[in-house]
Amino acid sequence: MRRAVSIVVGASAALALAGTAGAAAWKYSADEGRPVGSWQEAVGSARTPVAAERPAAATGTAAAPSSSPAATAAAGTAKPQATASAPASPTGTGARSPESATVQGGDGRQKVGELLSIDKLLGYGAPEREVFHYPRASYVKVHFSRMAMLPGDYVTVSDGKGRESYRYDAPRLLDGVSTGRWAMSITGDTAVVEMHRGGGNLVGSLLGRLGVNVDRVARGYSRQEQARMPEQQLTAPGRTGREESVCGPDESRDAVCYRSADPVAYTRSKAIARLLINGTELCTGWRVGSKNRMLTNNHCFADSANAYETEVWFNYQCATCGGFEVFRPTKVWGDKVLATEHVLDFTLFTVGNFRAVQKFGYLSLDTARPARGQELYVPQHPAGEPTRIAGRNGARAGTCAVADPAFDGYAADSDVSYYCDTEGGSSGSPVLSRKTNKVVALHHFGGCPNSGVRADLLNAKIRSYL
Repeated sequence: MRRAVSIVVGASAALALAGTAGAAAWKYSADEGRPVGSWQEAVGSARTPVAAERPAAATGTAAAPSSSPAATAAAGTAKPQATASAPASPTGTGARSPESATVQGGDGRQKVGELLSIDKLLGYGAPEREVFHYPRASYVKVHFSRMAMLPGDYVTVSDGKGRESYRYDAPRLLDGVSTGRWAMSITGDTAVVEMHRGGGNLVGSLLGRLGVNVDRVARGYSRQEQARMPEQQLTAPGRTGREESVCGPDESRDAVCYRSADPVAYTRSKAIARLLINGTELCTGWRVGSKNRMLTNNHCFADSANAYETEVWFNYQCATCGGFEVFRPTKVWGDKVLATEHVLDFTLFTVGNFRAVQKFGYLSLDTARPARGQELYVPQHPAGEPTRIAGRNGARAGTCAVADPAFDGYAADSDVSYYCDTEGGSSGSPVLSRKTNKVVALHHFGGCPNSGVRADLLNAKIRSYL
């Protein structure tokens, strides 16, 4: 059952939503414009690489770093929930792990937040407004366990200033009210949930049956918490823990650093998206071809149920090179999985409200295999950060070049290897040829060399959908 939602940009710009609880459609008009805030506070320390080959423990609670600030909301006390599970080991590759399986999180995804238990009822005799505030959180995302409202009533989830706001209308009677659903995340550390009455007088006999329940909140880790995540990891059997996906000095840079030095690479980076999966986990995805088509890894998600609960953030980029202010991302929901496969580790899916993201462009697959030494660049969301690009900053490609065009991934010769700098969360990123500006691989493994699935093999699998 798809959510009915609308977004408001600015204090007076309300953009209404088409559809009901059975259809998703929301419009967003802002692009780059002015920065809307800081993705994290500026600090003097360098970026901390996320170690490769370090899956989560098989069982246990996915706790935030011990030195993180206490997560307290004005709405009440929140308790972390246990959500972590051990990612599966790839076959045919020894102890190598998917890139996003290198840190805490289930199913081989980068963990970028914690899940908190909440028990709050809004509306119809209960408070009609609740504020969920978590200092320094990178995002706040609420989950509704029940939405029982009179026709014409609706709920908004916003940042409190009207700059980012989403509307959820009363479900139709035949849709039911008990199905849980996530709201779209709010960028920043505060989410305001508010009930709006528009459906007439309340029938007294229904007083105990109506209301909106918030049962969970996802709190995005701060930059400092995310940087400390490697300290929490366990080393996979047979590995030393020294294998890093950042191979030597980190040569990746904020995408905006390429705007003048390499405008083609900068433009191509617009086609990638930050995938926020089930509230707390992350991968990277990107538009492939001119239709409503997105690619990521199979180990990120493999079915429409997970795609449906995935936020797809376009234009999550820093406003200045080396800065901390970001442009407000354009967010749409994932929709249907069209094709997926474990061996080639890909998932092809669609998004809702495709019109909102068409302006960011798309990438094309290169059907020719690259040659050894061919220079590359990789736009990505490492560790959940705003878009960064490894390789090709002006005339310099650094270590980002093809090391082996016939590298073993989940199958013999299925991959292309390289030493482009990537981190947990980079899973699903496109690896582009500096020569053709086309995608030659779908990144999925760290370990130095890092590797991605060959684009010519992917093209043979998905070309009928493009």
